[in-house]
Amino acid sequence: MIIYLKKEISENEINELVQALKNKGYKIFFIFKNIVKIDGDLNNFDMTFFKKFSCILNFQKLNHPFYLVSREYKNDDTIIKIKDSYIGKKEEFTLIAGPCAIENEEQFSKIIFNLKNLGIKFIRAGLFKPRTSPYSFQGLQNNGLELINNFKKENNLLFVSEIVSIEQIDKLDKYVDIFQIGCRNMQNYALLKAIGKTKKPVILKRGFSNTIEEWLLSAEYIMLEGNENIILCERGIRTFENYTRFTLDLSSIPLVKKLSHLPIIVDPSHATGRWDLIEPLSLASLACGADGLLLEVHENPKNALSDGPQSLKLENFEELLCKLNNIAKTLGKEIK
Repeated sequence: MIIYLKKEISENEINELVQALKNKGYKIFFIFKNIVKIDGDLNNFDMTFFKKFSCILNFQKLNHPFYLVSREYKNDDTIIKIKDSYIGKKEEFTLIAGPCAIENEEQFSKIIFNLKNLGIKFIRAGLFKPRTSPYSFQGLQNNGLELINNFKKENNLLFVSEIVSIEQIDKLDKYVDIFQIGCRNMQNYALLKAIGKTKKPVILKRGFSNTIEEWLLSAEYIMLEGNENIILCERGIRTFENYTRFTLDLSSIPLVKKLSHLPIIVDPSHATGRWDLIEPLSLASLACGADGLLLEVHENPKNALSDGPQSLKLENFEELLCKLNNIAKTLGKEIK
């Protein structure tokens, strides 16, 4: 339950209310100074209890354990502004594209040049790669930071890069425009809290074994610390199916739209693990109401150091872009 307090309230009034709630066995969480969340058995709650306290304006029963990310807290869609670009506008569909990992300057330069010519402004630029095998390519890491910086200055592009530890926040903050929290770190609560203390936009990927409720509660951790610039990303969940890398849960898109005001994008590259399935699932994501896509694109996928089989060639990406444009027009959207 949420209790809304008057803006002008004394410490004595707060202490009196808190003590009364504790006496009833409720856990109390101050979300803001004048918004209190209480947890406990509310089935037999006596609503006349509130009339005893003049400091209470109103109260609201919650349908879900999360609050700040829910439509109950904010009914209007959240729109994330990054410089002069936006993610979450109803009339726009955002594409974020690039390699799974920056491999070298030549490779990255070719991809950026071609994507920029196609009108892509948001560039995927992995530096720190958490890999299942310790023997797999882990990314350029710190050696790639200046590389991103040089391309930013020359091309006026926006860069997205995964962050895997609290220690990387200050390093990456200077070079990238959007943090990405990967599926393996979706419940790294220390990292979520630290990202929440920044104002940097963040893409929060759904863990491959996590429910939608757990995913939204992870977003709640970030927002509770003050960062409202959260972009949810559906990237597939683990099921018994083994013909694809994961199973893309398209139903999460309209469902999350009902539950939360946050924008949601889709990563069909990681969901399928197959470049030949990216096009139909990208089109379906747009039709389902997603706000954008996060796509892996490589100039030579066969020789990619990571995730080559799920990376689109540049010519395939261009074909997809044309088809997305056609569907977007029918839906009253514009590809950004």
